[in-house]
Amino acid sequence: MKITKQWQLPPPETTDSGYVWHPVVRIGRHIPFGYEQDPEDQDILLPIEDELELYEKAKKFLKQYSYRDVANWLSTQSGRYISHVGLMKRVKIEQKRKTAASNKRYLAQRYKEAFEKAEKIEARIQGGREASSIS
Repeated sequence: MKITKQWQLPPPETTDSGYVWHPVVRIGRHIPFGYEQDPEDQDILLPIEDELELYEKAKKFLKQYSYRDVANWLSTQSGRYISHVGLMKRVKIEQKRKTAASNKRYLAQRYKEAFEKAEKIEARIQGGREASSIS
C-alpha cells in the first residue's frame, strides 16, 4: 500500500490584532501563495503575512465575484501571480479539510458518548452477574 503525504496549511490562530501565521514544512516542489522558502532551510516555508491576509480577504470576495476576478485582484494587490484555477483549488481544498475536521469532531463526540453508554451497560451486566452468583 502506497502512502502519500498531503501538504496541509496550519489553520491561522486569531488574536485581537488579526491572524498569527506559522512556518510549515515543504513537501512538494510548489511554493503556495502566501509562503516563501526559508533561505536557511529549503524544507521550511515561511509565511508572508501581507499575502495571507489578502488571501483571507479574497476568500470573502468570492461570495460576490468570480474566481477569475478575485484572482486578478489578489495578483494586483499582492504583486504575486495566482491563477483563478490555483485560487479555486486552494479554496476548495481548505473547504474540504474544514468539512473533514468538522466530521471528525462530530464522530469523536459520538464515539465518546457511545463508549460511556457501553461502559454503563457493561457495569450493569457485570453487576447483575455478581449479584446473582453471590446469592
